[in-house]
Amino acid sequence: MVLAISVALCTRNGARYLPEQVRSICAQTPLPREIVLSDDGSTDDTLAVVRDTLAQCGVADQVELRVFSNSPPLGVTRNFEQAVSACRHELIALCDQDDVWHPGRLARMAAQFEARPELLLLHTDARLVDGDLQPLGSTLFHALEVQPAELAAIASGEAFGVLLRRNLVTGATTMFRKTLLETALPFAPEWVHDEWLAAVASAIGRMDVLPEPTIDYRQHASNQIGARRLTLSEKVAKAFVERGDKHVQRLRRAEALLARLQQLGPQVAPRFLAAQRDKVAHQRFRAQLPAARPLRVLPILFEAARGRYARFGRGGHAIAQDLLERG
Repeated sequence: MVLAISVALCTRNGARYLPEQVRSICAQTPLPREIVLSDDGSTDDTLAVVRDTLAQCGVADQVELRVFSNSPPLGVTRNFEQAVSACRHELIALCDQDDVWHPGRLARMAAQFEARPELLLLHTDARLVDGDLQPLGSTLFHALEVQPAELAAIASGEAFGVLLRRNLVTGATTMFRKTLLETALPFAPEWVHDEWLAAVASAIGRMDVLPEPTIDYRQHASNQIGARRLTLSEKVAKAFVERGDKHVQRLRRAEALLARLQQLGPQVAPRFLAAQRDKVAHQRFRAQLPAARPLRVLPILFEAARGRYARFGRGGHAIAQDLLERG
């Protein structure tokens, strides 16, 4: 069975980059049935550029364009929430305004959903390019330092455990089944849309990954969220930054996901609920660490001995961060 595809395209002052992105969508086989364009208060020619490019591609009669214009702007996550909520077909591909899809991307991903009815969400790697689409010699997964063991765990059906440690899902590479929205909406305000969709999908069904790049992912000054592998000196410097409220924010994220999983009842395996409760406890521990570094040492050692830093964070990286951060 061939599943129809909607594209959820979110824009804000993207006229410079949109022609290449729209042309890459028009070159897909199969074509998407619709593009739901949710524009967040653009003041340039974004909407005209999309319409004109579709007309130039000669697919305007095959790909329906539906436009939402937000004034005032909704922000990235709410903009995507509006776009995906309006999508009408079985599969939804998230789309940023400044990337370029590789040929065959939709066919490659849709085939996975057609062959696997249990699959709810699929994401991929991406080739990193500059503002002019020149390759930077790296990929998204390389920048994120994705490990083979993490990919293997996701492929074996253990994505929830991987995402307990950190997010690996980038929305620009993601396709998901529309039925996921029955449990994922409304998006928790504490979360970014792609991370939230992945977390919910991994808790109630199957999430998977294709390790090859399927898009060119632009890195430029206007990126909302970019990707770059940190150098050793940058990692060291990051370990000494002010604690601020980031651990409190992470606690609120963990609590928001736990609340949603509890609402979903029997759709969520008991072991996932238990794991998320432990994640909340770990994030609360980190948020409540004392300001004075010497007073943190023993509690951190006890928490590490319980295995929670390895289970809910990046192990030694997180321990060093909690030991060294100021304040």
